[in-house]
Amino acid sequence: MDLTTPDLSRRWLLAAVGLTGLATATGLTHARLALATEGPQSYTATWASVDQHPPAAEWFQDAKFGIYYHWGAFSVPAFGNEWYPRNMWNTGSAENNHHKSVYGDPSAWPYHNFINGARDKAGNWVQFAPKLKSAGGNWDPNEWAQLFADAGAKFAGPVAEHHDGYSMWNSRVNEWNSVALGPKLDLLRLHADAIRAKGLKLFVSMHHQWNFGGYYQYVPQQSSTTLRKLYGQLDAATEQQLWSDKLREVIDGYQPDLIWQDLYIGRIDEWRRLEFLAYYYNKAVSWNRDVVATYKDGFNNRGEVYDYERGGPAGIQTPYWLTDDSVSSSSWCYTQGIGYYSTKALLHALIDRVSKNGTMVLNIAPMADGTIPAGQRTILQGFGDHLRRFGEGLYNTRAWSTFGEGPTQMGGGSFQAPREGNAQDIRFTRSKDNTVLYATVLGWPGATLTIATLGSNRINLGNLTSARLLGTTAGTYIDLPRTQDGGGLRLTMPSSNAPFSALAYVVKLTFSGQIPAPGTGPTPTGYVKIKNVTTGLVLDSGGSVASGAVVKQWSDGSSTNLHWQLVDVGGGYYRIVNRTNGMVIDSWGNTANGASALQAPWNGGNNQQWRLTSMGNGRYQIINRGTGTALDGAGNATSGSTVGMWAPDSSTNLQWSVTAV
Repeated sequence: MDLTTPDLSRRWLLAAVGLTGLATATGLTHARLALATEGPQSYTATWASVDQHPPAAEWFQDAKFGIYYHWGAFSVPAFGNEWYPRNMWNTGSAENNHHKSVYGDPSAWPYHNFINGARDKAGNWVQFAPKLKSAGGNWDPNEWAQLFADAGAKFAGPVAEHHDGYSMWNSRVNEWNSVALGPKLDLLRLHADAIRAKGLKLFVSMHHQWNFGGYYQYVPQQSSTTLRKLYGQLDAATEQQLWSDKLREVIDGYQPDLIWQDLYIGRIDEWRRLEFLAYYYNKAVSWNRDVVATYKDGFNNRGEVYDYERGGPAGIQTPYWLTDDSVSSSSWCYTQGIGYYSTKALLHALIDRVSKNGTMVLNIAPMADGTIPAGQRTILQGFGDHLRRFGEGLYNTRAWSTFGEGPTQMGGGSFQAPREGNAQDIRFTRSKDNTVLYATVLGWPGATLTIATLGSNRINLGNLTSARLLGTTAGTYIDLPRTQDGGGLRLTMPSSNAPFSALAYVVKLTFSGQIPAPGTGPTPTGYVKIKNVTTGLVLDSGGSVASGAVVKQWSDGSSTNLHWQLVDVGGGYYRIVNRTNGMVIDSWGNTANGASALQAPWNGGNNQQWRLTSMGNGRYQIINRGTGTALDGAGNATSGSTVGMWAPDSSTNLQWSVTAV
């Protein structure tokens, strides 16, 4: 079926706003009485329509921190990781050997026994069947929600269905659900009600597209339709319809504020993906709420938010983005002997990601009976302690023109482990009205804190009215004497030793009016040479060339072809003008990795505006305002090689020094 198919797309659209009596969808806008949401008031299942949806709602950009959890039937064996349902069938794997030892051969003791219930070899009853504390069990969704709120999360929610095909809600389309089988509870309803009662937004995570995409590749063909449904063995059209139907059930029944989806939704038919988005966004209009849909593939960042798994960009990235990370490197679900990252590393990862224009959702791994292990509670309590005291520097803030400075590199793509910073690492955020700059130091700096980014040769701090250290109690401050010179803004701290214990320390810089835009190099108003860290070559215009000519790299020399001027155009952006030909560096709007950087006469467009993001040690990424990609030396040290563009990551190919001529 293509996108012009009227019957199905109209049914989704009208159902989304409760207007099934209308003959066409054209009356939707007129039927709306309240226009409380951002963006259009109706959507159709086309990219042109759903791309109009504001991707990152204001509440989401303000929230910064959320919590979710992998908790389900895969938590029962507590071995390997959440892919146990798949790997237990893979002969010779650790999970397969464990399963045969504890439960029996999968052919006789299949995965669905964890859902239906059965006895293991030792005679113990085994089943995912958590009981509420009120019924004599160990699970209390209200206690969970209180823990999340105390941890400083602004949104939270469960993995509502993982790849295993077991729905954690009262599903009409999937008999493998938590009401029909297992705990006999609508887990998603209990989660949702408890979380919203604490004032948090509801996050729902869906991973069901991989159920029929290869997750159960080792499972033999099942004998019944119901088992084939669980193990992803139905025909493709039925599986894809089930994908759609499950999402509609979650939307209709639980009204999530954010729907997060895992990888491989790009394999779902495009028209189904579009109908999901239109349906969700139209429902949100009917609820008068702004919602967020995230993706790793299959959508785009015009209307949705891109998610990095366990990572994030090396520098500031626009548009707004998300990362999902976990308390453990070994598993997303609870396993015996699970290990944890340090609270400091995870908190520093949050601070770093916020400084780069992102939000972080942190996964925890409860035990099958609903117990949250002490080690995980300690991490969440550590977050809560910091955010209660110093959350002013994170909540409701926005990224500044520079994310920070210091030697510790964080991010650079997906699957980047969180790292602890040190007292030389500083991350910046700003107030939404751009009058307060927060500098979070990832360790106590000693008697003097020097912020090199705020040196007198880079920024005019004439309208800085105060510098204060956030105190150990929220709303308390310690005034800091200050001086500024070419080496930075120098703040006299209360003592050489930290006056109180914290995982990071926050300085609040308040301005009369707007925060001044920082300069980008030693002499940003004069001519400079821009040298690549990897190749050692400098940017070269090639001389008097035609518009559209590529930017090159060349061995350092005296030619004015190698001289560039950084001209402030406002908002922290610059045009980069060549001394010989007067043209500027231009991305030409090409967002592809590997695209060439070109030259053109100045026209004022975003494609000709660049931001220099400090990477520390006098190195910068030079990021285009129009494309979000950075100038790339591509590792080619041959004079005359073309300068490309690449999505920001930690490679030194994307790092440049700026030296006055």
